[in-house]
Amino acid sequence: MNNAIILCSGGIDSVTTAFYVKKRLSYDKIIVLFFNYGQHSINPERKASKNCAEKLNAKFIEIKLEELGKISNSLINKDGKIKELKREELKNTKEESEKYYVPCRNTIFLSNALAYAEGLFIKNQEEIDIFVGFKCEGKESYPDTTKEYVDIINKLSEISCNGKFKIIAPLIEKDKEDIIILGKELGIDFKNTFSCYVGKEKHCGKCLACMLRKEGFYWSNVQDETEYR
Repeated sequence: MNNAIILCSGGIDSVTTAFYVKKRLSYDKIIVLFFNYGQHSINPERKASKNCAEKLNAKFIEIKLEELGKISNSLINKDGKIKELKREELKNTKEESEKYYVPCRNTIFLSNALAYAEGLFIKNQEEIDIFVGFKCEGKESYPDTTKEYVDIINKLSEISCNGKFKIIAPLIEKDKEDIIILGKELGIDFKNTFSCYVGKEKHCGKCLACMLRKEGFYWSNVQDETEYR
């Protein structure tokens, strides 16, 4: 039996990763791991992640990281002015993306995922692969989403864990439009995904995540049925 933990935010990238692991890689036993760190969009993210787990007959687990939200100065956690971006501004998003950076978020998430996997290994002696939905961001990548980062975290896992757990980012070389095309092939209903950084119910339609979502649909020639506020 192949066992997998999917780190899932309910967005297009992580949901597509989950469907890919189930339908293309044929993992049998899947855990959808969701993190509550005081993000504005906690409710729609949770709903989308639960829907993903239900569609894949996977187990849904939520881990609370309230202190991370308190430490963070990101607009994902704190109130602030959201710049309404234009398409031409998406050619260089480095400055805008810094406003949404949550300190060490993926390292904290993956440490929790490894701890969860190690606990299951100690209990059941079952090895588990851990999947993340990191995607190609080119030179503007967050420091904790790169290939180099994944390699280093895997090395840390090798020397620090009781058991062998591989961290895999199957979409890391793909652009957003490629992921949307793949997701459509896998039968994902994108209306059941949520990408917005700040929307508490619906996509705001103007934050960086929403604009990148719109661009992904535009360049993939897939109809965007997202309900934007």
